[in-house]
Amino acid sequence: MRAAIAGEQPLEIIGHGSKRLVGQVTATNAVLDLSPLNAVSAYEPQELIITVEAGAPLSDVMSLLDSKNQQFAFEPVQLADLLAAPDDGTIGGMIGAGFAGPRRIKAGGVRDHLLGAHAVSGFGDSFKTGGKVVKNVTGYDLCKLLAGSWGTLAVMTEVTLKVMPRPEAESTLLIRGLDPLAANRAMTAGLGSPFDVSAAAHVPASALHGEVAGLVEVGSPGEAVTLLRLEGIAASVRHRAGLLTETLKPFGAVELVEEAPSQAAWGAIRDVRTFAASGPLGAWPVWRIVCPPASGGALGEALARETGGEMIYDWGGGLIWAALPPQSNARPDGQATLVRQRANALGGHAMLVRGSVELRSQIDVFHPQPAGLAALSERVRNSFDPRRILNRGRLSREGV
Repeated sequence: MRAAIAGEQPLEIIGHGSKRLVGQVTATNAVLDLSPLNAVSAYEPQELIITVEAGAPLSDVMSLLDSKNQQFAFEPVQLADLLAAPDDGTIGGMIGAGFAGPRRIKAGGVRDHLLGAHAVSGFGDSFKTGGKVVKNVTGYDLCKLLAGSWGTLAVMTEVTLKVMPRPEAESTLLIRGLDPLAANRAMTAGLGSPFDVSAAAHVPASALHGEVAGLVEVGSPGEAVTLLRLEGIAASVRHRAGLLTETLKPFGAVELVEEAPSQAAWGAIRDVRTFAASGPLGAWPVWRIVCPPASGGALGEALARETGGEMIYDWGGGLIWAALPPQSNARPDGQATLVRQRANALGGHAMLVRGSVELRSQIDVFHPQPAGLAALSERVRNSFDPRRILNRGRLSREGV
């Protein structure tokens, strides 16, 4: 880092490169590869914490946790299928992206589980933030800034994360054939119930293309599916499933999907496999739209009608994954403008997760910030990396 600063050489920070196709095209050809930093420094299952180097493969760490019947409760989103990436990336990439899965309505996001980190700033200085126990930490909680920063603030070298026990049982309640607005009401009823729903999602009929891995056992082409998940002690899950079924009966017949098929279905929703690069929509840009859940059904239907696109509603966090057909005969920023106008009107925001290099060079991949927030972000960046050595251009077309 100090050599790069001295030579004013910007660096692209990568682990396995699984998310290199997300964000603006970085303004450098010099790479700082963190994959050799791949050790598990400490794992204390009894204390529910793990300390790993930032380049540790995510799949290896999750296998280690699984061997102790534990997990990252926020369900890390693995975008290998969506982006045609070679693997599922590293722990550092997971934190840098900050994407969490359907359980975030109950467990929170990545930043809520990041307890501490060792990192190197854009000044070339090593620093430590947080620790193994939150109550023993004083000063600024810089971990929250590193999560979701896309490698633009500091180079993480080692991180400490909170882990949780895997639930003893899992069941999913499924309703077929609802339109997005009716599904919105059903999911709102489930999430607003006292039955501790840990995830809710809706996959329209148009988005189910044949043998979609994980969804094939619960859905079929031409038939929308609405899903709500219950987790916990087996007896509790059975009891709550019965009560939630009664709550959902006004919306249609309720089916019960348990254990392995349920887990596979939620894995497919979490990783957006319906829009996989190898599938029929593999060439379509994919947007990640966050909006208030109460308005999401109408937003998704409007976008589908105006663009001919397809949606997946991951409703535990007010999230829509939208695959929109490329606009060959229109301005490249026209679709981005439309998506963001719709999101802005509801107080939401939209990010382009998958798009060609040409498209990413012509539009803002990340949702433009209001002036006040942009000024605050600039001050934070200046505090960590004033020369823009780290991932220069990743967040902005202006290369800053």
